Amino acid sequence: MKHSKLLATAFGVAVAGAISFSAQAEELTTFEVVDGTIPVSLTGAPGDAEAGRATAINRKKGNCLACHVMPIPEQQFHGLTGPAIETPGADFSEAELRMRIVDAKVINDDTMMPSFYKNGQHRVLKKFVGVPILSAQEVEDVVAYLMTLK
Repeated sequence: MKHSKLLATAFGVAVAGAISFSAQAEELTTFEVVDGTIPVSLTGAPGDAEAGRATAINRKKGNCLACHVMPIPEQQFHGLTGPAIETPGADFSEAELRMRIVDAKVINDDTMMPSFYKNGQHRVLKKFVGVPILSAQEVEDVVAYLMTLK
């Protein structure tokens, strides 16, 4: 079993300038990566699926629609550069989804998916240094939402 401790003291990355970052830097949670997953909630509590859906489709937060087609017909202009998000709750565990949101490059170094809660971002404006794209609670909320898609 491969274990590595990651201290998330993190920075944000913008996707085509479309993502806005949390207004204040939060002290990021220390989490453990186990076999390419983050098995423990970043907040110690389950997320709110309804809030996660709102974060995922918010073009200034999660902005998932910039790259993915999702089962959200009321929103226009779904992206086609990432895979369609249809049944992640059936295809992946919470731990796997959490890792993909926190830092998808752990799983696929060539992915263009941004790291939403990660240390070591580069090429960001100075005002975004030290500010994650999503808070720990927002990560957990998005994970909870994605788990409802089965």
